[in-house]
Amino acid sequence: MSMIVKETDFPDLQLVNRGKVRDIYDLGEHLLIVTSDRISAFDVVMNEGIPHKGFVLTQISKYWFEQMTDIIPNHIVATEVNDFPQAALKYRDHLEGRSMLVKKAAPLPVECIVRGYVSGSGWKEYRQKGSICGIDLPSGLVESQQLPEPIFTPSTKAELGEHDENITFAQAVELCGEALAEEARRATVDIYKKARGIADAKGIIIADTKFEFGMYEDKLIWIDEALTPDSSRFWPKDQYRPGGPQPSFDKQFLRDYLETLDWGKKAPAPPLPEEIVRKTSEKYVEAMTRLTGLTL
Repeated sequence: MSMIVKETDFPDLQLVNRGKVRDIYDLGEHLLIVTSDRISAFDVVMNEGIPHKGFVLTQISKYWFEQMTDIIPNHIVATEVNDFPQAALKYRDHLEGRSMLVKKAAPLPVECIVRGYVSGSGWKEYRQKGSICGIDLPSGLVESQQLPEPIFTPSTKAELGEHDENITFAQAVELCGEALAEEARRATVDIYKKARGIADAKGIIIADTKFEFGMYEDKLIWIDEALTPDSSRFWPKDQYRPGGPQPSFDKQFLRDYLETLDWGKKAPAPPLPEEIVRKTSEKYVEAMTRLTGLTL
């Protein structure tokens, strides 16, 4: 078993943010993003790390960023430790395979979510209102059914421990301005459509996913992570049966386990059994192998 990186501590590098999963350091001209093995569910970070998770997320992101350069530029400067600034090289053991040197972009104030299927919070809202984020949908849809066309359903960005809130496109326009909101919506749907086709050929349905975009030198670029099991719902195509929840290659497996507990979805997190940790790791690794061809 490879070393589990729950948290990084690089005393002579400037830590600027420790998120639910990523530790971000300011290296002057660029940022260093290190993807830990932390996992969160319901916006609470679990106590246990998931083996290989940071490696998997980084390699999947790298794969998708490269696939989409014809649609939108991204923030990657380097993904090989040898290409990082000198100051980072001594931390190679913690960086190898799980880190990226990236451009400093100014993130948009919204999460850009695209849904191709009705699932998760979208299914809950559809049952109550017949719509998702203000978008009216056909009546009679069942859980996990494919939508006629992918829909853009942005959300606010919550602070650590708070929940993101779904918003309408009009609210996204208020936050970003019309031109930028339109450009983000277009990029989100275009990336999703291309990715869905690539994943479909590899036996994975991408039900929905969320992206982050930022402004860099007055241009919109794709930042953060790209179509990972943390930011997407991945379903095995050969087991797809609309009408209920689907088996998945993402952290839905962990969420489903947590739903069986008497836990109020607030910190502190409950301890995770070894089997849940192991199975979660296996699902992440399988998603990486199917999508990118990489093995551990």
